[in-house]
Amino acid sequence: MGWITMSEQDLQRVEVLGEVLSGRRGIGSAASVLALSERQVWRLLARYKAGGGGALVHRGRGRPSNRRLGDEVREQALELVRSRYGDFGPTLAAEMLRDTHGLTVSRETLRQWMADAGLWLSRRQRRQFHPPRLRRERFGELIQIDGSEHRWFEDRGDPCTLLVFIDDATGRLMQLRFAVSESAFSYFEALEGYLNAHGRPLSFYSDKYSVFRVSQREAKGGQGMTQFGRALAELNIEILCANSSQAKGRVERVNRTLQDRLVKELRLAGITGIEAGNAFLPGFIERFNARFALPPARPDDLHRPLNIAPDRLRQVLCWREQRHVGQQLTLSYERKLIMLEETELTRGLVGQYVDTYAFADGRLEVRWKGVALPYRAFDKDQRVTQGDVVENKRLSAVLAQVKEMQESRPPPRVKTNSEKNGYRKTGRRKRDSGLPDAACAAD
Repeated sequence: MGWITMSEQDLQRVEVLGEVLSGRRGIGSAASVLALSERQVWRLLARYKAGGGGALVHRGRGRPSNRRLGDEVREQALELVRSRYGDFGPTLAAEMLRDTHGLTVSRETLRQWMADAGLWLSRRQRRQFHPPRLRRERFGELIQIDGSEHRWFEDRGDPCTLLVFIDDATGRLMQLRFAVSESAFSYFEALEGYLNAHGRPLSFYSDKYSVFRVSQREAKGGQGMTQFGRALAELNIEILCANSSQAKGRVERVNRTLQDRLVKELRLAGITGIEAGNAFLPGFIERFNARFALPPARPDDLHRPLNIAPDRLRQVLCWREQRHVGQQLTLSYERKLIMLEETELTRGLVGQYVDTYAFADGRLEVRWKGVALPYRAFDKDQRVTQGDVVENKRLSAVLAQVKEMQESRPPPRVKTNSEKNGYRKTGRRKRDSGLPDAACAAD
């Protein structure tokens, strides 16, 4: 006789029935302890006397369930999943088998069948582990940058974005700046503050946001780089894009820390807006770095001197594009008509391309081979057009612009049916049916 595996319930029954046989416990007491009826206790006692403790084990153990689906159904379901629903999960595959093939199999049964056949992996088995990336060894070698949209001023002000620059080797906050949204101009302003304070780092590490990376390979302009990338190229700074948020985990984690610590310090300081917030940030950066920054593994500082005059730096940190000059010495820019003043130089620019320099303060310069050209600008009812594609990180700023324009625009006037039909009043008074004709004539 082989070994028999017994559950705790079976062992309890053996113990209680043994006490009944020895006379230490009655049938009523045994029924109460085992939560069974007295008739069931008598049945178990008879089986125990006849076959011992092994006879108390459930007789269905080791046998297939009477409700079990047959092997033919199992093979048919698995064959359909292999041939037609290989990339389906158990829930959707069970629905397809029922609705399309008339084969009713529960979701969990199909999940078990697919797992046994190697057609399905559990969430834990599908989990991907990202290998940890060690810190860079030298200060200024890799600067992670990101923007964090949050209610930084809580209910005291509108939500805005905090641009964060953090050194990968030391965890030092290198630059913080509040902006309405993530845009090329906001990053230009933050970058200018960084360069003036620390110099040029070796590289920046960012996500794949359109400020840093051209998402469309077939883009005609820009030579395959964004305005921010073009500025970094002129400054001899490399821009690298992470393939996942885990790769730039340093800046992601510090964003969560700032959303706790910085928000509370802004509350204590009573700051309610972007301008006051930017004035508060330098002192916060100094306190934060004194508390959390680490020394680099190697003492080298890879920051290089800026060696660029302020005027030249402003020409680098701007939005530069080329525009075609028409027959009337005009060009279009951001829904504006730019008319060049007629001079000896501009007369020969018909059909040529000129460079436009848009600065963060709103100034626009038109240049030809570095020479500024005088012009006049005419607006074209500038507005956010219907169906504009707006990226998620700029949505708050665009909605604020839409709200401002809608408030400044008068409400639309709904025409009456008479106006739609072209009816015009003749000036005659309407006859009152309650007055005699003579009275109406007298009037």
